[in-house]
Amino acid sequence: MPTRNQLLQVIHIQSELAKLGLDLGGVMQFIVEQTLSLIGADGAAIELAERGDMVYRAASGTACPQLGLRLKIDKSLSGLCVRTGESLLCEDAETDPRVDLEACRKVGLRSMVIMPLQHRGITIGALKALSAQPGQFGQRDATLLRMLSDVVAAAMYFSVKYSGDDLFIKATHDDMTGLANRALFMDRLRNAVALTGRDQKSAGVLMIDLDGLKQINDNHGHRVGDAVILEFAKRLERVTRELDTTARLGGDEFGIVLLALDNKKCIETAAGRIEAVNQQVFNFEGNDYEISASVGAALIPSDGTEPEQLLDVADQRMYSVKRRRKERRKRGLH
Repeated sequence: MPTRNQLLQVIHIQSELAKLGLDLGGVMQFIVEQTLSLIGADGAAIELAERGDMVYRAASGTACPQLGLRLKIDKSLSGLCVRTGESLLCEDAETDPRVDLEACRKVGLRSMVIMPLQHRGITIGALKALSAQPGQFGQRDATLLRMLSDVVAAAMYFSVKYSGDDLFIKATHDDMTGLANRALFMDRLRNAVALTGRDQKSAGVLMIDLDGLKQINDNHGHRVGDAVILEFAKRLERVTRELDTTARLGGDEFGIVLLALDNKKCIETAAGRIEAVNQQVFNFEGNDYEISASVGAALIPSDGTEPEQLLDVADQRMYSVKRRRKERRKRGLH
């Protein structure tokens, strides 16, 4: 049986979940983060079943780099959990014939415990805890994880029922802007990398930081800051193609996955369009606010073929642009 402290922690998690309301993305991320300390896991994830795949839609700990990862539903233990609606325990991935051994080795996991997430009587995903050590989890851990899976499944149900949105839209899009969220962005980035490998075409990723948002929040309030974020999101959508994925990654951070690029100049043109669309000031409640953004780009495959590597390259270039802008402002230049 779970210990008293563990049961108290579950009660605390349940009370904190209630404060998140209908924010499905926030609910899922909170659950995977709390799972780490609750049962001593190295990583945790919520995978949703989408069109024959199990997709990592929330992740914490060692599972974070796998956000957006897709595994075939009929070749993974999480997929078996969804197909049967039963909780599953894997003591050692090296000897368990049910697992995708190659995927387990890539992530570095040896043991895991998985609970089904049921929505309106249908299992639509799974809550998974994982460890780099074999035999890490037992029935006590399964009991605790079942308590969390019941809570998150209920939260998912009410989030969808009262928001009027489709479950997968809420799980993959930012509540404020309606843009893709980080989970969907990583999913599309992984797909872009895979496509360049198969089709021998280029793709790209842009990392974008909205300049001066903190100052706007400090000087004019968060309501004005939120209006600036929404306006910036609309401007990004106006200058991106339908085949591209525009995402709000959190706070003032945005990203775009660009597909089917002919050459490096195409990604530079895309960054230039973002610069151009922000030349016009934003008028909100009779006051004008300047909107600008720092953009960093990485080209696939010339700058890398691993999502984390590409994001690092684009991030470094974005911060380089931001530093140059700050230096120019100090010198009184535009």
